[in-house]
Amino acid sequence: MALGDLMASRFSQSSVSVGSNHLDHYVPSSSNEDGDFGTSNLSYLPQNVVFCELRHEAFEACVPCGPSESGLVSKWRPKDRMKTGCVAIVLCLNISVDPPDVIKISPCARMECWIDPFSMQPRKAIESIGEALKKQYERWQPKASYKEKLDPTVDEVKKLCTTCRRYAKSERVLFHYNGHGVPKPTTNGEIWVFNKSYTQYIPLPISELDSWLKTPSIYVFDCSAAGLIVNAFIELNDWGAASTSGSTRDCIILAACEAHETLPQSSDFPADVFTSCLTTPIKMALRWFCTRSLLRESLDHSLIDKIPGRPNDRKTPLGELNWIFTAVTDTIAWNVLPHDLFQRLFRQDLLVASLFRNFLLAERIMRSANCSPISHPALPPTHQHHMWDAWDMAAEICLSQLPSLVEDSGPEFQPSPFFTEQLTAFEVWLDHGSENKKPPEQLPIVLQVLLSQSHRFRALVLLGRFLDMGPWAVDLALSVGIFPYVLKLLQTTTPELRQILVFIWTKILALDKSCQVDLVKDGGHAYFIRFLDGMEAYPEQRAMAAFVLAVIVDGHRRGQEACIEAGLIHVCLRHLQGPNANDTQTDPLFLQWLSLCLGKVWEDFTEAQMVGLEANAPAIFDPLLSEPQPEVRASAVFALGTLLDVGFDSNTESVIGDDEYDDDEKTRTEISIVKSLLSVVSDGSPLVRAEVAVALGRFAFGHNKHLKAIAAACWKPQSNSLLTSFPSLAQIKGTGSGCNTPNQLGSIVSSQIGPILRVGNDNTTVRDGRVSSSSPLVASGVMHGSPLSDDSSQHSDSAIAPDGVSNGVAHSFMPKPLDNAMYSQCVVAMCTLAKDPSPRIASVGRRVLSIIGIEQVVAKSLKTSGNSVRPGETIAGASSLAGLARSSSFFEMHTTGQLPLTFRTPPVSPPRPSYLAGMRRVYSLEFRPYLMSSPESGLADAVLASGGTTGPPERSFLPQSTIYNWSCGHFSKPILTAADDCEEISARREEREKLALEHIAKCQHSSVCKFNSQIASWDTRFETGTKAALLQPFSPVVIAADENECIRIWNYEDAALLNSFDNHDFPDKGISKLCLLNELDDSLLLVASSDGNIRIWRDYSLKGKQRLVTAFSSIQGHKPGVRSLNAVVDWQQQSGYLYASGEISSIMVWDLDKEQLVHSIATTSECSVSALSASQVRGDLHAAGFVDGSVRLYDVRAPEMLVSAMRPHTKEVERVVGIGFQPGLDSTKIVSASQAGEIQFLDVRCTGEPYLTINAHRGCLTALAVHRHAPIIASGSAEQRIKVFSLDGQPLGTIRYHPTFMAQKIGSVSCLTFHPYQVLLAAGAADACVSLYANENAQGR
Repeated sequence: MALGDLMASRFSQSSVSVGSNHLDHYVPSSSNEDGDFGTSNLSYLPQNVVFCELRHEAFEACVPCGPSESGLVSKWRPKDRMKTGCVAIVLCLNISVDPPDVIKISPCARMECWIDPFSMQPRKAIESIGEALKKQYERWQPKASYKEKLDPTVDEVKKLCTTCRRYAKSERVLFHYNGHGVPKPTTNGEIWVFNKSYTQYIPLPISELDSWLKTPSIYVFDCSAAGLIVNAFIELNDWGAASTSGSTRDCIILAACEAHETLPQSSDFPADVFTSCLTTPIKMALRWFCTRSLLRESLDHSLIDKIPGRPNDRKTPLGELNWIFTAVTDTIAWNVLPHDLFQRLFRQDLLVASLFRNFLLAERIMRSANCSPISHPALPPTHQHHMWDAWDMAAEICLSQLPSLVEDSGPEFQPSPFFTEQLTAFEVWLDHGSENKKPPEQLPIVLQVLLSQSHRFRALVLLGRFLDMGPWAVDLALSVGIFPYVLKLLQTTTPELRQILVFIWTKILALDKSCQVDLVKDGGHAYFIRFLDGMEAYPEQRAMAAFVLAVIVDGHRRGQEACIEAGLIHVCLRHLQGPNANDTQTDPLFLQWLSLCLGKVWEDFTEAQMVGLEANAPAIFDPLLSEPQPEVRASAVFALGTLLDVGFDSNTESVIGDDEYDDDEKTRTEISIVKSLLSVVSDGSPLVRAEVAVALGRFAFGHNKHLKAIAAACWKPQSNSLLTSFPSLAQIKGTGSGCNTPNQLGSIVSSQIGPILRVGNDNTTVRDGRVSSSSPLVASGVMHGSPLSDDSSQHSDSAIAPDGVSNGVAHSFMPKPLDNAMYSQCVVAMCTLAKDPSPRIASVGRRVLSIIGIEQVVAKSLKTSGNSVRPGETIAGASSLAGLARSSSFFEMHTTGQLPLTFRTPPVSPPRPSYLAGMRRVYSLEFRPYLMSSPESGLADAVLASGGTTGPPERSFLPQSTIYNWSCGHFSKPILTAADDCEEISARREEREKLALEHIAKCQHSSVCKFNSQIASWDTRFETGTKAALLQPFSPVVIAADENECIRIWNYEDAALLNSFDNHDFPDKGISKLCLLNELDDSLLLVASSDGNIRIWRDYSLKGKQRLVTAFSSIQGHKPGVRSLNAVVDWQQQSGYLYASGEISSIMVWDLDKEQLVHSIATTSECSVSALSASQVRGDLHAAGFVDGSVRLYDVRAPEMLVSAMRPHTKEVERVVGIGFQPGLDSTKIVSASQAGEIQFLDVRCTGEPYLTINAHRGCLTALAVHRHAPIIASGSAEQRIKVFSLDGQPLGTIRYHPTFMAQKIGSVSCLTFHPYQVLLAAGAADACVSLYANENAQGR
């Protein structure tokens, strides 16, 4: 299957799986009035799974890395490209005179450079040989300078070497020595040359030769006993390393034989067989092959010189043989050599690479003559590598065609099947290989195949499959040398290669970011912009192009400039503006990477920001903030955040009107961006909120003085409760959504934040969108951070026009009234983020607050100072502001709460009451933020501004975005293949479904007659008693939590504590409910706090291994005067919805798959919700009980959503304590229990009276549990009693707590929960005891 088809099928499968998380069809309600429990149905088993995406793996634990810029992964790139600039050829042949230490055989090898030296005059012969050798070397390095010396003296050799080094400069010099006419080298490593009269052999020490040639250099010694020279060089190298000369650091040697060997003299070989292998490998290889193959009788050796074609033309026989030879030798070297050595010898220098490829042939041929060529650095033996068999076959196929090709020009040359077969072998490896197996040896061949148009597409597809196996595969491919080939392919215009090239570059850049420079240098960015703008590819493939472009511009100014010139910003914005009717390009991955790409293009690049703002980018991004995928929302926030100009509020006054982009327009645009950011500050995904915090940090940096002024006014001590001055985020969001003009928004927010601007007395107010000059916002003292008294700046009440300040105190950075409203909302949002339930986001939030001078203070719970709040006063903002303080050099005020605050200097004003336990404000000449150094905050220890400095905070202090680096991880993982563990997960799921259905059938047919058999009891040792409990469905485990949100997990069969941990470290504690998510798969533990914060844990039963998956606040907004939210929640696996309410006027419906608030259902009741229950068989229904005793049923599909309303509880104390749907598929029957002790059985189809009432307890009912499948319910009371009833009201048992022989008295019942698939009840008590009860007939455990 082609890679494009494979990608298409893979992506289509993934998109279907993503879209099917929510079931569109639910089983209709049963019409059986009597409640038939005899049918087990898969409707009981929800199919969707939540929180299993990449973003949920380890958000809190670590920050994923993006593409690497340096380090191990960049080892593939040669450190220093090298070129051999000069070649020195020294021939010591002395033709017709044999050296004294050589006894030649007859017939003897005579050919030198394929020339018979005895066929002409000696002088002419040596000149011809020298010229021939020069031309043979020019075949491999035509641009080098060649100099030769024939039968030279020592002085001539010295002059030659010094001349070559002077010419080559820092490039490599090749020294070729042919010593066939002189004695063997000496044991001291001396080679021989001649005196001027050719009467003596003169020794030339190798050390002198090395001192003349210096480094870098490569030597070729073609003489007998050449190993002696190598040994001398090694000793010289060791000596050089010991001293400081280091003259042989980059010295490479190729020698014809070992120290004790003599060159072959057989007439089957040329006399210079080693040189022939190095410089004419094809000719030498074919001649040697002919002597050993079956063709030796039928093939004339002279035909080898007539092979048609050119070595560089791969479509001709000679070119194909050369191509195959290169592929074979490269493959042998890559599979045998260490990668560092392979890079040095085969990738650094073209001539060195060619010589070493040919050296492998020399080793194979000369070893057949009992002669072993050696090298420095030494290579392992390669002469018996099995790839030589593939070469022999290719040579035989070519030679078998040779006679007909030479004699008759008619027959066409039949290409070798070598590359096709090798690609097939590579494909077989891809089907069965892995990271843990031996790498595919065909990888260098795939590299060579890319040169051929006929094989290129298949090779690229297979290469793409290989790269998709992981970063290790990409690193291997880069180390073999794939990079320059795929870079050059970007210049092609072949349409069928575009998709696979984009895929390959995606994989490369996901590993190594440094390739961005090469791409921009070669104009590769234009290729990807064209692909991105085209419509023929799948959206997922175009997302890859956007990823490549994002990497190209990431931190690379030249890349940013080049992409802007190519129109990248307009291309991306055009595709973000929504598809046409016939277009389906709304893939979330595509939207995500378009946003990230734009964010990276204009990140810290003013020119690009101007282009984006002029193109109305903020308005284009605004709809993306409500997209269902958190990754898209987070990416859109990132793009909006990078549009904010960090240097907006600098000390130097900007000249208005000189900028290309109008300053007022820029201000309006930034306000628009901040409004968009504030709309998602309470998003359900930590991924999104983290980006909001980072973006607000940029805004705080750019508008530092404005925000400091607002913060100073907010923390000004005053008689009224400070917390009333902040509008809640829910109110901001609610009112802001209806504002169409800035004036409307300004007037609404001004009315909400009026008390903020009131300092000292009530005369200082916001009037008609204008700020009084006596306001601390414009008072010079506050603007410059000096201490103020309560009655400061009360002498003027003149109005300030929005354009400036009448008294001339501040003009260049004075925020306008509209801006003041926005700044106030930003401060509230920053405080909210600093108290985020996600520790990482809270850390970033505190960092942002420190930019505007507010610092975290470790404080005790607010409860210790709760009595200081006057009746009727609100502390609505306490949850977001408690634990925060103004930060500066000394404290101004003392708190009357129970806080261990110490003072470094005396306060500047008398102590006064404070309603903000854990908050402080301090003034100095400038609001310098200084940081708390704590391990979890991740903040620097340094003070940002030294004494006397009035500038903004250091730029390096800005919190850094993580969405880009995190998103890059998607492309590092396999895209084309599904995960290996899918089958295992599916098998486990099927096993659990089968087990669950069996237990459901048993529950439905169970006939419980007496239910009071205690099977286990556990003293949780909770200080405040057990407040919530939960039974795991497929293991004997009970989970319990106390009011301090300490969670403990206990195995009741083994009576063993499995794990214990705290839900969070914030001072405000209180548990609401425990729920299990994905109970048929790897279950997650949802912990709901009383303040509405939701935290979801993975691996919660493993001691010390629990991991926070996500955290968010499920309740937004609150009723005036409410001190505690008293949140109630319930989870509905069928739909993936979490329902949350409490002391608010609505029910929040969260889609946990989207991590988004999808509905806010108005309760239409003045009373608060006290109990919630979601139907587990109908994913659209949920019931709510209220404090006034009323019950309402809601259907999220209905336009009004309210289906039924009734009030079954009519006594004085009517708070609904518990509510639940009756077992079975009939979702119209509800059980409701009130605090007065009544249990009412309701049928919502009959909105009149309940059809059954049970007076279970008298005025003290505390808990209700309804079994999911068995026809039983249970209720608990403060009188230490639990009663169990059937659905027709028959009592099945009463459990009383009796004093034991240890005189222990169990406390009141605080929570009840049934096992989801067994008739098993867990009860938690106020005295920390958890007990488990079963049917009297159940086996004791």
